[in-house]
Amino acid sequence: MPNIIGKRKLFLSLSGALIVLSLIFLGAFGLKSGIDFSSGSLLTVAFDSAPELSDLRSELSDLGYGTAIIQETGSEDFIIRLPSITDAQKNTLEDGLETAFGALTERSFESVDPIIASQTSRIALIAVGLASVGILLYLTYAFRRMPKPLHYGTGAVVAVLHDVVAVLGIYAVLAAAFGWEINLVFIIGILAVIGYSVNNTVVVFDRIRENALRGVAPTFEGVVNRSVAETLIRSINTSLTTIIVVLALMLFVGATIQNLAVVMLIGIIVGTYDSVFVAPAILVIWDNFDKKRIGAKS
Repeated sequence: MPNIIGKRKLFLSLSGALIVLSLIFLGAFGLKSGIDFSSGSLLTVAFDSAPELSDLRSELSDLGYGTAIIQETGSEDFIIRLPSITDAQKNTLEDGLETAFGALTERSFESVDPIIASQTSRIALIAVGLASVGILLYLTYAFRRMPKPLHYGTGAVVAVLHDVVAVLGIYAVLAAAFGWEINLVFIIGILAVIGYSVNNTVVVFDRIRENALRGVAPTFEGVVNRSVAETLIRSINTSLTTIIVVLALMLFVGATIQNLAVVMLIGIIVGTYDSVFVAPAILVIWDNFDKKRIGAKS
């Protein structure tokens, strides 16, 4: 049986390094808000004869949209981010582009005003905060028959925060490289990662509960290590099958769910790691600390 918990300092050090790097990436590159959080309009068009990106940028400048951000989707579509415009302004813009580059097809158009964008940002933060509090309360209640049930809820929340910070840091690098923005789909991806991480962690914690009640090892550390070893293959296989699905979405669905797929891919990998190597280690470290503290008092 592998001594996974015995190497907890190594795994926690790796996680600590990942978190520090993620925070550095976030500070260095930041995250650019999409129109869902900063207001504006997003127009997706496809030309019968796709123009060069530089020509399209020059034409948009001539039409009075010099600050427009253009992204090629890889399928001959162009996503154009603009300041908030009306339907009439959009029609005028499309007429101008057709005059310059020939017929085009409007794939989608959405516009968000500043008030809605502000409310969306606030609601998104509340959703992530409530999810974390709900996880803590639910897991503490679910493991209420175990000694120190708060340890289980806290361990799961630490694992979730670990995943969210890691995803944000890695995404910041990708966003800086490819001009990606965060939007509501990104938030959905973060919430999906939270759910996936908790699910993986609960599977391991549940096995710890079963083995602790059966008394499979003389120490709590032994119980946790055996539980992690027993669930290791299951966790890896589950994650691999999910990764295959996410990769299929990335390759075949395209830019519309790009943020969701990338966030989930990073989150699944990081979430699987911490549910096996981080969250159970926190239980052991906390339990050992309590024993030393009680021993020092007696």
